[in-house]
Amino acid sequence: MTKKLFVLRHAKSSWDDPDLDDHDRPLAQRGRRAAEVVAEHVRANEVEPDIVLCSSARRTRETLETVKPRGEWVIDPELYGADADTVLDRIRGVPEASRTVMVIGHNPAMQELVLDLAGTGDELDEARHKFPTGALATLTFECAWGELSSGSAHLSSFVRPKQLSRA
Repeated sequence: MTKKLFVLRHAKSSWDDPDLDDHDRPLAQRGRRAAEVVAEHVRANEVEPDIVLCSSARRTRETLETVKPRGEWVIDPELYGADADTVLDRIRGVPEASRTVMVIGHNPAMQELVLDLAGTGDELDEARHKFPTGALATLTFECAWGELSSGSAHLSSFVRPKQLSRA
């Protein structure tokens, strides 16, 4: 059975308050607009995860609240500051009954996760070149969540807010 993993980098955050702790930085106005464009894409393309794993940082939670994907939302403090291996370990632990999972987090972990898992995909070079804020990668694979490993997935889609706003 084909499974899908949606990897979403949070939208652009604000640096207006230099004294604000990194974890507490909100989305910038540009980030809110980008998240709204991604939300339209998610609805139009029936991106419907069973589970959404989201970093506890304010900017990731605001991205989640704007995109509003279906499924159970899990705010996971371990995803804030996590590397790609830690994110992958968390994904491997989702219930096997889940066919689709979305993870909302930070770079470089989101980009590294996609590049590690994707063995094939027409847009791999684009994802390798740049994984901007608000980018959404869709990976498909046939194995169990616990067996997800390097090169085991196919990058079936890689969309960026700028690309979507021009469409």
